[in-house]
Amino acid sequence: MTDAALEADNTPQAPAMILQLLEKLGLPHQVRNEQPGLPAAQRVQAVLLDDAVGALLVLYPQNQLLDLNRLAELTGRQLTAVKAERLERMLGKHNLSVLPGLPPLTSSPCLYDERLLQVPSLLVESGQPGVLLEIPSEAYKKVLTKASAARFGELISNIQPNLDRPDDDRAEITLAVQTFTARRIQQRLEETIEIPPLPETAQKIIRFRVDPDATVDDITGVVETDPALAAQVVSWAASPYYAAPGKIRSVEDAIVRVLGFDLVINLALGLALGKTLSLPKDQPQHATPYWQQSIYTAAVIEGLTRAMPRAQRPEAGLTYLAGLLHNFGYLVLAHVFPPHFSLICRHLEANPHLSASYVEQHLLGITREQIGAWLMRFWDMPEELASALRFQHDPDYDGAHAAYPNLVCLAVSLLRNRGIGAGPANEIPQSLLDNLGLSREKAADAVDKVLAAEVALRELASQFHPTH
Repeated sequence: MTDAALEADNTPQAPAMILQLLEKLGLPHQVRNEQPGLPAAQRVQAVLLDDAVGALLVLYPQNQLLDLNRLAELTGRQLTAVKAERLERMLGKHNLSVLPGLPPLTSSPCLYDERLLQVPSLLVESGQPGVLLEIPSEAYKKVLTKASAARFGELISNIQPNLDRPDDDRAEITLAVQTFTARRIQQRLEETIEIPPLPETAQKIIRFRVDPDATVDDITGVVETDPALAAQVVSWAASPYYAAPGKIRSVEDAIVRVLGFDLVINLALGLALGKTLSLPKDQPQHATPYWQQSIYTAAVIEGLTRAMPRAQRPEAGLTYLAGLLHNFGYLVLAHVFPPHFSLICRHLEANPHLSASYVEQHLLGITREQIGAWLMRFWDMPEELASALRFQHDPDYDGAHAAYPNLVCLAVSLLRNRGIGAGPANEIPQSLLDNLGLSREKAADAVDKVLAAEVALRELASQFHPTH
């Protein structure tokens, strides 16, 4: 194949009907490949919202968070993102996978943030993933002639999630609680937030975790005193994921023959904590079910930990538990701020280009990572676990117990890049892999193995809160 042919092969292809529309509108454009580092201020985020009145196409730059409260003040309407099935049907009629920011494509009215046109050119989704259209802003005004302009976005640069100041967590959580209870609360934080006490089973398991003399008989005895937990441990060991030979007849059998002391300790602890807070009834559209994401993350971390150089490897059972509980702050937020949790969900739907930290910081003044880590410390869980939850979104974290948050950060990113979990896909920094002593190939291999066992893992996930 000639160089020219190879070059032609690599040319990004926008959908024919979109190109025809641009030609019909007389819009000059260049077709460009998606790549890391494109300026967010130039990227057009298109979201279709609706209410009882009908649909509204909203356009704003990706360096902003779409604030639904401001939109409600502007329009007098309680708009939320359209149901995913409806959007898919609408796009499917045109053989598109992504919503392009081109108002003539939909019959809906359009509202755009006036700051969208402050850059020389805009990058608009073409409808084909990974393929963008670069359109001069002056020319783009043509498609906005029937649209309304307003100022409703919040610049992301104005929202500063606390990623690296854990000493401020307590004060920030207290402030958030004060704000949302509409009264000045002077009590200590643990009296303010009605968090259930740590279950007795979990307390016993924690004692065994730190007891060097604890035996299989000890943990078997604890697990067997909780019939639901015992049934889950046996069921876990019997799962096709572990492919155990023969029938699993007892908790002791499950521990000795299949799961091992360390895994059962951490698995039982995860199961016990999971029962303290129920899953919220509301959740963002397109969200991976809570426990499914937890199990996938724990399984990927298990593989990544095994792939690390032996001298660098942290405690495997504890890294597994960090994966199982990495999103526990999500449950705590739903428990502590019930009236506002639905508002968080609606904002996550309307801002798919942002991680949840920005939405939560903007609406509450704290993030799930802060409140989850605080609860781990309040319950006297291992400090490694609190660090794993607290710093999981900081790929450069190199403080105490760094391997734990680094592993969670890598596992969550790997899964997100395969469409599992919430938030935008991101390039994984080489420095994160280097800190863990892992190659990209080994990291990818860990995810491949987990996804190959997807059916068995989903079955395991269904054992947590099976009624939800």
